[in-house]
Amino acid sequence: MGILEEIQGPVSQYMSQLSTPSQVGVIVGGVVFFGVLLNVLQQILFKNPNEPPLVFHWFPVIGSTITYGMDPPRFFKENRAKYGDIFTFVLLGKKTTVYLGTEGNDFILNGKIKDVCAEDIYTVLTTPVFGKDVVYDCPNSKLMEQKKFMKIALTTTAFQSYVPIIADEVSSYFKRCPDFKGKSGVVNIPKNMAEITIFTASHSLQGSEIRSKFDESLAALYHDLDMGFTPVNFMLHWAPLPWNKRRDNAQRTIAKVYMDTIKERRAAGKSDSQDMMWHLMNSTYKNGANVPDHEIAHMLIALLMAGQHSSSSTSSWMMLRLASRPDIMEALYREQVEALGADLPPLKYEDLAKLPLNQAIVKETLRLHAPIHSILRAVKSPMPVPGTKYVVPTSHTLLSAAGVTATDPAYFPQPDIWEPTRWSKDSPLAPSVVRNDAEEEEKIDYGYGMVSKGGKSPYLPFGAGRHRCIGEQFANVQLQTINAMIVRMFKFRNVDGSDKVIETDYASLFSRPIEPANIHWEKRDW
Repeated sequence: MGILEEIQGPVSQYMSQLSTPSQVGVIVGGVVFFGVLLNVLQQILFKNPNEPPLVFHWFPVIGSTITYGMDPPRFFKENRAKYGDIFTFVLLGKKTTVYLGTEGNDFILNGKIKDVCAEDIYTVLTTPVFGKDVVYDCPNSKLMEQKKFMKIALTTTAFQSYVPIIADEVSSYFKRCPDFKGKSGVVNIPKNMAEITIFTASHSLQGSEIRSKFDESLAALYHDLDMGFTPVNFMLHWAPLPWNKRRDNAQRTIAKVYMDTIKERRAAGKSDSQDMMWHLMNSTYKNGANVPDHEIAHMLIALLMAGQHSSSSTSSWMMLRLASRPDIMEALYREQVEALGADLPPLKYEDLAKLPLNQAIVKETLRLHAPIHSILRAVKSPMPVPGTKYVVPTSHTLLSAAGVTATDPAYFPQPDIWEPTRWSKDSPLAPSVVRNDAEEEEKIDYGYGMVSKGGKSPYLPFGAGRHRCIGEQFANVQLQTINAMIVRMFKFRNVDGSDKVIETDYASLFSRPIEPANIHWEKRDW
């Protein structure tokens, strides 16, 4: 007690000589200092041997949020070197356990529904964007039925009809777009790819009736919806912030477009449409209930938004990579001439299988530029990690980063090089093990048809498990068709003539190019 009294006196005297703002500053500084001190001591003195190692951090709550957010892939790789495949870091006050490698992918993405949950993590982001009663705003069993409704409509017959539609959309877009007037020029390509992907998807998946209502202004509304997927909205999804106001206005406006179209179709008794909207209008849940109109509208928003993120980002990276490798772009053009004929006839679905390099462009771009760098799951029950002493408690969040294995030299020689020819079996850079062929994978039905579990493959651009992307085949058809058409029409190169590619913007939940991402274009004679 004597020591405290001896300290208290001088401290009180010192504080009394300071102005009020200075006193506040000293108090705040003291709180921060002791907070940091206690946080460091806790990490050093109270380690739990039954939990994965904790990434050292100075500040409580903040933890490793900043270093993770600046460059997630680098954060994963650096900490993997320190701690191994499994470790925990503090993300906005929440302990988040990362499990890397093929075993980690399988552990998290194929986790049992009693153990892991995506809904608890993502509903605060998705519900304001998609709308009520769909995706993560409903029980998982209902979500599986909704996925089945949409997956059934994605048939080979449908894809055969989609390719000419997508090809025509790409061609007409470049003819009318003011950014591509003249013989050559420079353009910020991600903006154009975002518009192309939304126009091609809306027309092919939702029909000409909906596409006619999707001009550039409605594409801008989808951009406003997209901005709802910002990391800060995990905590501030409810706040009256500018981007949230634009998100809410966009959601109401787009939902009304769909609702009005549904009402018009019902009133007209229209039955000749085979698009996704009509399919959903004629679908029923297992309990016999018809799908309500508002759920149809919200599912259509979800369908476009889910694909828009990956397709917009991936197609942008494809164009930027081609600009860095004009030799590959010329090889793609020659491939079409040799496989389809010098007159380059209208593209058909069957033609895509004749263009292996065109397919490889999509594969290789997805390998190096995974659209989603982090997949999160809430832990519902304590999860022992096989082969270790660790148990992941329910107070943690699980994080899978499948993109790490896709750039692991153990599976992909010279993994940081974008080389589409590596997907040829006789390439010296061919992947050593990639078990993502459907016939090689274990199949399971989560409630929306048989799909491959695929969790132990090092290449998982569309995820795995019950939340694996149902639009995988459509995305491949869309991206391959867009790429083939652009190769027919243009030659690309970097503005400075180099082979460099712009850095990645990790500010959102998706791995986009930093803008402006300018390339030089030149029209072909075709």
